Amino acid sequence: MKTFDAIIIGTGQAGPPLASSLAKNGFKTAIIEKDDLGGTCVNTGCTPTKAYVAAARRAFVAKNSRDLGISIEGEVKVDLKKIRARKDDLISDSHAGLQKQFENEENIILIRGKAVFVDNNTIEVNGEKLTAEKIFINVGARPNVPKDFKDVNYLTNRSMLELEEVPAELVIVGGGYIGLEFSQMFSRFGSKVTILERGPRLMKKEDEDIAAVITEILETSGIKVLLNSDCIKATTEKRGIEVSYDCEEGAKKIQTNHLLLAVGRVPNTDGLGLEHTGVQMDKRGYIKVNDQLQTSVPHIWALGDCNGEGAFTHTAYNDFQIVNSQFFEERKRSLSDRFVCYAAFIDPPLARVGMNETQIKEKGIKAKVAEIPMKHVARAKEKGETLGKMKVFIDAESEKILGATFLGTGADEIIHTVIDQMYAGASYKVIRDAIHIHPTVSELIPTMLEDLRDL
Repeated sequence: MKTFDAIIIGTGQAGPPLASSLAKNGFKTAIIEKDDLGGTCVNTGCTPTKAYVAAARRAFVAKNSRDLGISIEGEVKVDLKKIRARKDDLISDSHAGLQKQFENEENIILIRGKAVFVDNNTIEVNGEKLTAEKIFINVGARPNVPKDFKDVNYLTNRSMLELEEVPAELVIVGGGYIGLEFSQMFSRFGSKVTILERGPRLMKKEDEDIAAVITEILETSGIKVLLNSDCIKATTEKRGIEVSYDCEEGAKKIQTNHLLLAVGRVPNTDGLGLEHTGVQMDKRGYIKVNDQLQTSVPHIWALGDCNGEGAFTHTAYNDFQIVNSQFFEERKRSLSDRFVCYAAFIDPPLARVGMNETQIKEKGIKAKVAEIPMKHVARAKEKGETLGKMKVFIDAESEKILGATFLGTGADEIIHTVIDQMYAGASYKVIRDAIHIHPTVSELIPTMLEDLRDL
């Protein structure tokens, strides 16, 4: 039995900084990883997909600049092998950085292998038992594969990134942000893309008007969007994969050689041996945590995607900040301090913080809204990128910002103007009365806040 002060399971975005902080504060720390260092973000999420998004953007600009007076003669070729190689180099750099961190940090031991709980205090890895006073679970999540697709040669966000040739046709099941990002990037690479979404709209967590504009953006990109597509199944045929579905127009079938499943994610908590502990999970397998990310066993914490409190790199890193503050900082952070924020990196991007119109109405909050279509924003017109709109929601009584949804050029950066004001607890009038630089998209936020209407 090897004894440590702390054991961390998983090297996703919360694990390495927590290991470093624990080690610097004198904790003998073991960090366990059964797969590639870095978790989803580094290997199959943010780093690789945004590298592909950047390449797809270059292809799009090369093919679509005539309206701005720029013509490119000849064929624009997409070299997916080179795009993949660049992606692999970026990932390799991250792996090397993490490896160096673990090797150089005193008090950190990296253990390669699968961790399984024996009891509340004991973990087995490679046949060896480890114990610690503090244990941190940071095992992330993986793509959900419904049973109707298990027998076909499907793709996930991981295997899509290993393709070396651009698919002639690509069918994507799922209209969330992962499916939409892949749909647009591969459409720009040259694939004929079809999205099948069971629900009545894409991005079901967004307001209907926002979802409608997102659909317009994708259809403008040449993507076929089929909503209300229920009973989706797939079988292997001689010609490839046959995808069948029911929609408003009746039963349909699509033939394709490439099928991407983007129907949500499931936590990597199965096979972890949690049944041998007192750690409680919900019916979906996410680990239940309190405001400080402690599980039902006080000396075990759950961070990152596996706790169901956020599915993003930035929320995982904030989980580290919350736990770290409880141990080593004067100011104690907690989960309830956090404003939900995220982006979908389609082009133009969607960015969101706090509540949207639907949630505000459901809660019965008296609120006001300011909004402006991107076609009225001078910088967007000058860039030739006028699809989208901006919406900001204000509490009518406190004058604080309840949330914002930005869809348009630069939205993923512009949203932080609002996020910072929300964390400051400031009145919306602070932004309204601020002077922003011209010509930018951000300068229209003060202008739109001068024209509030009741929600």
